[in-house]
Amino acid sequence: MEQFIGLLAANLLSPVVLFFVLGLTAALLRSDLEVPQAVAKALALYLMLAIGFKGGAEVAAHGADLRLLASLLLGMLLSFAIPFIAFAFLRGLGLLGTTDAAAVAAHYGSISIVTFAVATDRLAALNIDYEGYMVAVAAAMETPAIVSGLWLAHRSAVAERGGNGALWREVGLNGSIVMLVGAFAIGWASGQEGLAAVSPFIVDPFQGVLCLFLLDMGLVAGRGMRGSQRQIGLRLVGFGVVMPLTSALLGAVAAAILGLSAGGAALLITLAASASYIAVPAAMRLALPEAKPSIYLTLSLGVTFPFNISLGIPLYIALGQWLA
Repeated sequence: MEQFIGLLAANLLSPVVLFFVLGLTAALLRSDLEVPQAVAKALALYLMLAIGFKGGAEVAAHGADLRLLASLLLGMLLSFAIPFIAFAFLRGLGLLGTTDAAAVAAHYGSISIVTFAVATDRLAALNIDYEGYMVAVAAAMETPAIVSGLWLAHRSAVAERGGNGALWREVGLNGSIVMLVGAFAIGWASGQEGLAAVSPFIVDPFQGVLCLFLLDMGLVAGRGMRGSQRQIGLRLVGFGVVMPLTSALLGAVAAAILGLSAGGAALLITLAASASYIAVPAAMRLALPEAKPSIYLTLSLGVTFPFNISLGIPLYIALGQWLA
């Protein structure tokens, strides 16, 4: 138990999380600290570019063997499908309106790379091996949930104007999707050599830009919480715990179909159960500015992330070992 508490403290005290807390605190205390809107959009575009490019380069680095392709396809299917389940929970229970429910659902379909990194560290400490290409699967699972989340958010209004064709055009040509998918394709085409060439721009500044982005997200979330203090109730907190467990079961089914090792299964389950607080918030900031960060960031970063780090990962590793 002490080991898990230490792991939880180390992650919650990371600069990225602390900058989010700084922004949140500053907003709640009514500080005049502010990130200009043009800068905030530029930060979001940078994160989309960097995440997409690095993901494409990771996929290219592992080649295109049959097991990798099958894992990529099932991982992407999980990422695309989970938002529909989360959206059904949120709307069916009357917890959120359509736009906020779609934004939250997209977070739970995408992945948290920090949660994934913690899971790999735990596996290494336990001497449990896993398939190396799971890093590529993680990269491929970041984007599909954004597509399904935007589809859920826009389907009513756009479908009434021009049918499903207009809906898919609006979602597919959304700026955040174009940047993510385009950068992913460029990273895949140029591979590790291309990544090395642009690493001074994409790799080295990434953590600093992410800190500034989450500072802005904390400011936005804090202002939203200050204006509407009852947005996160006990039922939404319960969703933040139940939803990752539900997704973990879907990840376990996918791991069994793929025949992954104990470590590989644990990582796929962890990816399915995690919730994004980097890629999806950046996409939602651009594509759904009317969605409330005080809801979607509080759930993904304030509820699901600590749950996964403290209790979820041990459960997912045990489930992976049982499957294998």
